[in-house]
Amino acid sequence: MATHFPDDFKCPISLEIMSDPVILSSGHTFDRSSIQRWLDSGHRTCPITKLPLPEHPRLIPNHALRSLISSFTIQKSQPDPNPYRNPNPSKKHQTQFLISALVSPSSTLESCLHSLSQLTRLTKLDPCLRRQITESGAVSTILNCVDSTESEIQEKALALLLNLSLDDDNKVGLVAEGVIGRVINVIRVGSPSSRAIGCTMLTSLAVVEVNKATIGAYPNAIKTLIWVLYNGKGREVREAATALYAICSFVDNRKRAVECGAVPILMKIGGMGLERAVEVLSLLVKCKEGREEMRKVNGCLEVLVKVIRNGSERGVQCALFTLNCLCSFAEEMRVEAKKDGVLEICVGFLDDENEKIRRNAANLVQNLSCRG
Repeated sequence: MATHFPDDFKCPISLEIMSDPVILSSGHTFDRSSIQRWLDSGHRTCPITKLPLPEHPRLIPNHALRSLISSFTIQKSQPDPNPYRNPNPSKKHQTQFLISALVSPSSTLESCLHSLSQLTRLTKLDPCLRRQITESGAVSTILNCVDSTESEIQEKALALLLNLSLDDDNKVGLVAEGVIGRVINVIRVGSPSSRAIGCTMLTSLAVVEVNKATIGAYPNAIKTLIWVLYNGKGREVREAATALYAICSFVDNRKRAVECGAVPILMKIGGMGLERAVEVLSLLVKCKEGREEMRKVNGCLEVLVKVIRNGSERGVQCALFTLNCLCSFAEEMRVEAKKDGVLEICVGFLDDENEKIRRNAANLVQNLSCRG
C-alpha cells in the first residue's frame, strides 16, 4: 500500500514531497529546488500570495518541517533505555534526552515541567542547542504546551519559545508554525506572567520585518496588546507597550493601532511615567489618523510637556518630535504650546549634548517662531 503523506509535506509548486523545505520571506514554505527555479526565472513575487519579494530573497531552512518529514518516512532507532548511565553527559546528549521526554506521549506533568525548565536554561545562551531543538521537530509539542490549562506549563513553554526566537531564522520559522495565534490567545486568557512573556515574544518576532506585517495583519493582535494596556499592570503593560512599538515601526500598522484605540491609553500611561508609551506615540503621530486622535485627547500637551521637562533623553527626544508634528498639523496645538512656554523650554535644549534632542528642539523652535 502506498504511503499517504500529509499535504503540508508537499511543495506548493511541484506538489512533490519536499526534501529541503525552505521558508520564503512571505512566510510560506517551498522545496528549495522549486522555489530557486522560480526565482532564477526572474520572478520576484511569492507564488502563493503574489506579494513582492526583495531583490535577493532569503531562503530560510525549515528545520522543523524537514525533521517531521524525515520522522514520517524513516523509522528511528529505539531510544536508549538507560539515558542516565553516563554520569556526565554532554549538553547535546542532555538536550536530546529532555526533548525525547518532552515529546513522549506518556510524559507526565512533572516530567514535562522539568523538561521545559531545563531546556529553557540550556538554550538561553547556546544557539547550537536552540538549533538542536528546532531541527528535532519538537517545536509543535512546545506550541501545544502553550495551549495548556496549567499556567506553569504555559509559562515555561513560552519562556522556551522566547529563547528559540532569539535566532533570526527561528523568528520566521516559528511564525510559519503558527506561534502568533497561540501567543495572542495566551495574552488574552493567560496569567499575568504568561501575558508579559507573550508580549515579549511578539517583540522578539517583530525584529524581522516580514513578521511585523504578519503580526499586524493577524486578527486581534494589535487589539489584544492595547487591551493589555487598558487592563494590565506593571510588567504586562511595559511589555505590551514595547511590543506595540516594535510592531508599529511597520508603517501599515500605525493606522491599525490608532483604529484600535491606542492613542488615549498611551497618553494616559505616558502621563503616569511610562515613557515607552510616548515612544509609541512618536510613531503613531507620523500618520494622519494618529495626529487627529492626539489632538482630541484632553491633556495631550500637558503629558508631552511633562516628559520634555522631566523625561530621559529618549523620552525627551520622542516628546519633542511628537509635539512638533502636532504643532505643524493643528494650529490650536501650536498656539497652546506657545502659551505654555514650550518655546522657552526648547531654547534650553539647543545646546544639549544629544544630537537628536538638539535637532528636534530646533525644529520645534522654528515651528513655534515662524508663525504669528
